[in-house]
Amino acid sequence: MSKQDQAMRRHFHEAAARRGFSIAPAQEAAVERLSRLAGELARPAWTFPKPPRDLYVWGPVGRGKSWLVDAFYEGLPDGRKRRLHFHDFFRRLHDGVTRPGARHDGQSAVDGALDELIGDSRVLVFDEFHAHDAGDAMLIARLFRTLLDRRITLVTTSNYPPAGLMPDPLYHHLFEPTIALIEQRMDVLDVTGPVDFRRLRVPEEAGRRFATGLCLPPDDTALDAHGLTAPAPAEATAVRAHLRELPARAVRDDLVWLGFDALCEASTAVPDYLALAERFATLVLDGVPPLAEASADGRQRFANLVDVACDRDVRLILIGSDPLTSPLPTGQTPPRDLDRTASRLSMLRRPDGVRGAER
Repeated sequence: MSKQDQAMRRHFHEAAARRGFSIAPAQEAAVERLSRLAGELARPAWTFPKPPRDLYVWGPVGRGKSWLVDAFYEGLPDGRKRRLHFHDFFRRLHDGVTRPGARHDGQSAVDGALDELIGDSRVLVFDEFHAHDAGDAMLIARLFRTLLDRRITLVTTSNYPPAGLMPDPLYHHLFEPTIALIEQRMDVLDVTGPVDFRRLRVPEEAGRRFATGLCLPPDDTALDAHGLTAPAPAEATAVRAHLRELPARAVRDDLVWLGFDALCEASTAVPDYLALAERFATLVLDGVPPLAEASADGRQRFANLVDVACDRDVRLILIGSDPLTSPLPTGQTPPRDLDRTASRLSMLRRPDGVRGAER
């Protein structure tokens, strides 16, 4: 066992202790493997012919995947490392590939965009890797081949085992070569355990904003309790998102106030939510209906918005109905990864606003 292995193990246990918990039994194997990887990365590249094997950490929501890889990332020496949420990475990659007039000096568009995104990084950490959109399947496949063929160590988390990616049976076969590549080139770590740590209560984390308020009734007393006042008609304005402008009910410094219809029932997408998250620390969404009453696209956009707000630590305040109060009628399509959305919304339901132990 190298000094770097030992140092990373100590780092994991100290990071857990600072948040008031200990490493769960289901996480021990991942801690062991990530610590060993830290030791492998500490060796000079010329001392071994191949880079360390890549890691794919998967399990249900709330089992500590993000916490594990975040603690690993923080415990690595500074420099030549990069951590990105998959939504954000894929948005930037897609922009780089499709940018008009982009030149890549004879390289493929994907290779050129990757050069811009990761530079000389030796370690790349993806959080919440998934594959749902058949239209993006080929780009994701090329991305994985390129990353795995470079001397870059890839560590990624997912709610799905590799064989469960691209779950739509109509398109799953398109992704099978990428699944085979992942299973061949990456060590797959299952952190499935009996406890959803997001639903546990832990001491409040300093500086975190995500868990704030859920489904306030739209009255002045409830708004005042969260330091809000209803927008006046004169405050209505347009706010720039990714490649479009959205009608906002108000923009107040680093707060934007939008309606559910304008943000989730219009033709918006993840890049728009990321653009808002980069500009605003607080997002108020009013007119939130039970998801059973929203369109299928509206339900999916709402789920994607919650993902982005949680990952980018945006203070999210929802006004209206509890979106998960009513079950969807038979035959209606639920959002993808609905269990993850429900787990994250459970953080918002706490009256004291304490964020759960995502781990």
